[in-house]
Amino acid sequence: MKLTAKLYMSSAMLLVINLCALAQQKPCLTASKFGPDDQVGNLNYVTPAKTLAATKLVTTGKTYRLAIETNKDTPAYPPRTFAVTIVQPGQTAGGSLGPTKTTYNDDMIVGWAGVGTQLDGLGHIGIDALYYNCNKAADFAMTDGLKKLGVEHVPAVATRGVLLDMAGYLNTDIVKEGTAFNRADIEGAMKRQGIKSIEKGDVVLFYTGWLKLLGKDNKRFGAGAPGLGRDGAKYLASLEVAIIGSDTWSFEAVPFEKDAGVFEVHQILIPLNGIHILENINTEEMVRDQAWEFLFTLGAARITGGVQSIVNPIAIK
Repeated sequence: MKLTAKLYMSSAMLLVINLCALAQQKPCLTASKFGPDDQVGNLNYVTPAKTLAATKLVTTGKTYRLAIETNKDTPAYPPRTFAVTIVQPGQTAGGSLGPTKTTYNDDMIVGWAGVGTQLDGLGHIGIDALYYNCNKAADFAMTDGLKKLGVEHVPAVATRGVLLDMAGYLNTDIVKEGTAFNRADIEGAMKRQGIKSIEKGDVVLFYTGWLKLLGKDNKRFGAGAPGLGRDGAKYLASLEVAIIGSDTWSFEAVPFEKDAGVFEVHQILIPLNGIHILENINTEEMVRDQAWEFLFTLGAARITGGVQSIVNPIAIK
């Protein structure tokens, strides 16, 4: 009986120790609400029903390409560069192929995917080497490509888009660098434009006029920018939007808000909430047309293990 009692007490003590250890363990900061295998975040909200509802926003059939041109002169976050080289393989000294003398050009791109109009994938930004859905950098970020969270997992996107004209809201052609858009600004712009709501699975785009500087004052363009603030990011995350984009290289306000961390808005959206980011989105024509609500479409290049993707989203009004 004594031996049995001792064994019982030992087992009970081990159980208490294990329970205490479990209680002290903190839940993973970046866990996905869609489960441990999730790699697409809030794009899970872009369901067939969501897409079908968004198609009802098409009233004129007018299309808008939202990308800027990408070339060697496109300003980019250092040290990113981009270059295209055209070659004619096997055609030196007037060579050609076959009896009909076929000739052709090929192109090679040497550069970074984070140049021009780009999609930031969920493997782009982390918090102390911890990335979306509890993925640690050492486990998945390899030099030959991400083993999880690569842009090849981004699904075909067709959903409701909302464009917020922050330049119009602030009554300026170009919003000043460092200006942060937070909840009050977002709701103010919505009210001004007659947008009743931002909904789950939406794409929200900000217009600041910043692209007016491109090619005219590239130094200022790349030195700072207006953009989303921390409170605004948390607000849009609470509405469970799928993607947020802007017409700036930085997406968030630079210089950063007072007491903000380096690209903290990116951290709030990507690792903490599974929300993809779009940068350098050209909505100039849409603002002129006051195309505030529309069908937004995107197909990212399926580069296995890619962190970012140069994209040309299409809006249809």
